[in-house]
Amino acid sequence: MRFVPLAVAAALALTACTAGKEAGPPLGARPRPSGSASQPLPAATLELWHGFSTDAEVKAFEDAIKGFNQKFPQITVKAVKGVQDDQITQAIRGGNAPDVAASFTTDSVAQWCRSGSFQDLTPVIKQDGIDLSVLPEVARSYSSFEGRQCTLPLLADAYGLYYNKALMKGNAPPKTLSELTALAKKLTVRGADGTIKVAGFVPSAQYYENVPSHLAPLVGATWYNDDSTSAIGSDPAWKKLLTWQKELVDWYGYANLEKFRKSLGDEWSAKHPFYEGKVAMVLDGEWRNAMIGNEAKGLDYGTAPLPVADDRPDLYGSGFTAGTVIGVPKGAKHPQQAWELVKYLTTDTSSLVTLSNALRNVPTTRAAMDSPDLAEDANFKTFLDIFAHPKTSTIPASVNSVFNQEAMQTFMEKWEKGAVPDLDAGLKSVDKQINDKLKLTGG
Repeated sequence: MRFVPLAVAAALALTACTAGKEAGPPLGARPRPSGSASQPLPAATLELWHGFSTDAEVKAFEDAIKGFNQKFPQITVKAVKGVQDDQITQAIRGGNAPDVAASFTTDSVAQWCRSGSFQDLTPVIKQDGIDLSVLPEVARSYSSFEGRQCTLPLLADAYGLYYNKALMKGNAPPKTLSELTALAKKLTVRGADGTIKVAGFVPSAQYYENVPSHLAPLVGATWYNDDSTSAIGSDPAWKKLLTWQKELVDWYGYANLEKFRKSLGDEWSAKHPFYEGKVAMVLDGEWRNAMIGNEAKGLDYGTAPLPVADDRPDLYGSGFTAGTVIGVPKGAKHPQQAWELVKYLTTDTSSLVTLSNALRNVPTTRAAMDSPDLAEDANFKTFLDIFAHPKTSTIPASVNSVFNQEAMQTFMEKWEKGAVPDLDAGLKSVDKQINDKLKLTGG
């Protein structure tokens, strides 16, 4: 899976859902004994929408589905690739929901759960005796909302530090933000006029994966209070993060850093500056390992957990995680068969290992992570360990998740530019935006 820009991932607000005329009974409406397995299920053709789009991704997903076909030969799965959240939402609203839908992002989970757009899987999870403790707690949290387990995690992303061994010149990867700052300065190469030739680390929030949700775990920053209002203005960790970031931006010089950033190649191309030796250390997801293997063969690099606040050494080894989620939309024509497919893809160890080995994403169950069939190397194992770390976190589910992240992103861009004279007041203004939106959407 790959990062999905927030603008693309934005889900449309739902008002009322119109179920398709041929929709099957909702999950849990017809309980059946556990273990009744494949034979009682009648033949059906399931429509499965997912976001995978490249040939390699689609092949890997279809390979995983083949295992389901062997177990349930009477069920045919028709997979539709390259589908985004807004398309799923619109189809549900129009009464044309697929039987199963998967999303690269967790940003729509709260909306889908609260609105009932995705069916609550809790009854069939209990019915089939599935123990959700096989999933790390953080994965359970980003796939449910308000007690409704309306999706299950399929694969996960974890974020860590990539470093170019040649550019590191023998230095060990940093473990604290102070160490990161010192090493970034040491490894940066400038021209005679001060122009950046090689950046030790690009601190800008506008740089690729340096978005607020990925940076917050470095300092243990929290997004929300218990009542779902914004905690950004009151949690001192955010101020600590932004103060550190701004000091390093200022050391480069904002204009100088922007000139350098804008000169860099596309994040999703073979011109990535990390491949080209223009940046020594970058924050990135586990999928970069596979991309380096395809696009930068021979690059000598290493991976490590991200550095953390100097006064929070307990956070070292953790990081941000989210991932692909999958569920059964309201209006699915064959919900029972759809549930069997969702269950297989999210809990079958062989299926998860097949997908992980092909896509180099983190499998979500403990059995899959521990499987001897899981292809591991030191650089990928870093991300398995980050995902399993007890303090690894995600952005808590919210019906306004996209809006809230964009509000913080916009603020950070103004802040690093020097357009925010009072950081405390500025963070409070982010609180107000988020809390006002919360009121508009009914809390």
